[in-house]
Amino acid sequence: MKRKSKLMIMAMAALILGGASMAQEQSSSKGKPIITIFGDAGVGFADGEINALGFNLERAYLGYDYRFDDRWSAKVVYDMGRGDDTKLQRLGYVKNAELDYKNGNLSVKIGLTGTSQFNFQEKFWGYRYIRKSFQDEYKFGSSADLGVSATFDFTERFSLDAVILNGEGYKKIQKNDGLNYGLGLTANPVGGFFIRAYGGINQGTEGEQKNTANLASFIGYKHDKFSLGAEFNQMWNTSFKDDEDKNGFSVYANVKMPKISSIYVRFDDIFSKDDWNKSKDESNVIFGSQFKVGKYVKLAPNVRLAMPKQEGADNKWSAYINCSFGL
Repeated sequence: MKRKSKLMIMAMAALILGGASMAQEQSSSKGKPIITIFGDAGVGFADGEINALGFNLERAYLGYDYRFDDRWSAKVVYDMGRGDDTKLQRLGYVKNAELDYKNGNLSVKIGLTGTSQFNFQEKFWGYRYIRKSFQDEYKFGSSADLGVSATFDFTERFSLDAVILNGEGYKKIQKNDGLNYGLGLTANPVGGFFIRAYGGINQGTEGEQKNTANLASFIGYKHDKFSLGAEFNQMWNTSFKDDEDKNGFSVYANVKMPKISSIYVRFDDIFSKDDWNKSKDESNVIFGSQFKVGKYVKLAPNVRLAMPKQEGADNKWSAYINCSFGL
């Protein structure tokens, strides 16, 4: 095991043991289960023929969140989903195993924790169970990784967040000596108006690998009755490969309706420099509504159109009913 990994594990162990000892002294400690399930039923069409039909269990998160006292807490979450290389089997991962500390305006997370690269945009979009946010959908980064993250709220309207991570994501064991560094700024200058910028460097250390760089920008407005958001994302040297750059944007809107929980629409567009990844470049539209069924269940019928940029590729229509259950 590399010296860097040993030091990180030792630090995590010390903090966890320290948190556990504090927990024994606190009578206000409490915990809660984490249960979240994403599923769908859908049909897809291409060139006038059905090319996809069936039911799918997209994701299942099972875990526990335990609060030791007013400052310390810990969370473990198990993730069961589809593998990246095949849709024919289910794979399980530990998504989160973290120790959290909060004191005033400072929050720190240590361990296998969620990243801040696109977390704000994902929450603003608000329909993760229907479609991942742009950066997650098109592999601009991982939603969780092993390392340290911190957020400091300078005021109620301005915050700074930073991460130091392995850079391999939560599904892989670290295999190189590089780290992933990221810095983000979030501003809420007035009312429901939000601006965010994030920049990150993931070090490439093997052979001819180049550093992968990310730049993400977001602007949005959230009202009690509706929300509007737009983001632009750029990645240089994708997968540490020189000059394999890609960029794209996503715009989305949500309107709350009487009786119907909400109506939403989203448009994505992804490009690759000099068409190096043209087989996966596309424009994508999704439109639908969401209904809340009781306290824990959401149903979301929607229609989607994928427009590949590969020459000769057919547009693909699909219709889904997505479902989310969560405690």
